[in-house]
Amino acid sequence: MAKPFHYGGQAVIEGVMMRGRNSVAICVHSPNGKLNISRQPLPSIYKGRLRKIPLVRGVIVLIETLVLGTQALLHSAQIAAADDEEKISPALLWGTVAASIAFAVALFFIAPLFVTRHFVDPYITSALVSNLVEGFIRIGIFIAYLKLISLMPDIKRVFAYHGAEHKTVNAYEAGSPLEVEAVKNYSTAHARCGTSFIFIVLIIAIFVFAVLGHPALWLSILSRIILIPVIAALSYEIMKFGASHSKNTIIQILLAPGLILQAMTTREPNDGQLEAAIAALSEVIETDSSEEQES
Repeated sequence: MAKPFHYGGQAVIEGVMMRGRNSVAICVHSPNGKLNISRQPLPSIYKGRLRKIPLVRGVIVLIETLVLGTQALLHSAQIAAADDEEKISPALLWGTVAASIAFAVALFFIAPLFVTRHFVDPYITSALVSNLVEGFIRIGIFIAYLKLISLMPDIKRVFAYHGAEHKTVNAYEAGSPLEVEAVKNYSTAHARCGTSFIFIVLIIAIFVFAVLGHPALWLSILSRIILIPVIAALSYEIMKFGASHSKNTIIQILLAPGLILQAMTTREPNDGQLEAAIAALSEVIETDSSEEQES
């Protein structure tokens, strides 16, 4: 018997993307209010043997999230802008994503290093303390960033779809029917959320960089960049373990900070937003069931 599959996805522009075993479904509200549902098969790299190897799978998931997430955003943006005179070009979107990644690395990894080196290190001699301070500054910047973007009206809508995605997955995993009235009773928090993952990344980064000690500034900058995949791989394994043992009291305590942060990246969705998440999840579940019956 095949192992239970953990469904999940992400919020997109006016909709939700859900990932199944072998396909991805995107459900978006078009300008006329109707739901537009599309489905595409997953490339083999996202479901092959590499996806099952510890640590390696974390890097695969990171690539998958970036590529599939960007493709889903492009698709949803094109549908949401259906009545506009100009469509969003793929080159523009991918360029924006590349710039966003560079900005995130600079803001969350390079900036804390510079702040620590210039304003903290002159007063301390411990490399461990320096890395701890840098880590706390990094977490502080992340929380401030979430708070700032949560004030934007368009981001608020995306966060509501994010909440709809979590509620729908929670309802499915609890065995409830995928209906709006049933799904709306579930939490907007989920142990496998990307927000929790990023928080784990920030915590693991403290330990990884602490091992490196206090090298020259240029080497520290380089390490903050090239070690991101390593940190992401370790963080994925920790998140996966935590999600699989979420009923354990100790694990619940450890997961609590990430779940609390999700309150900043999710909002209570309306019925229409829940319908989009339910439609996307139902699509991949139905596809998986049909493929299992055929095999």
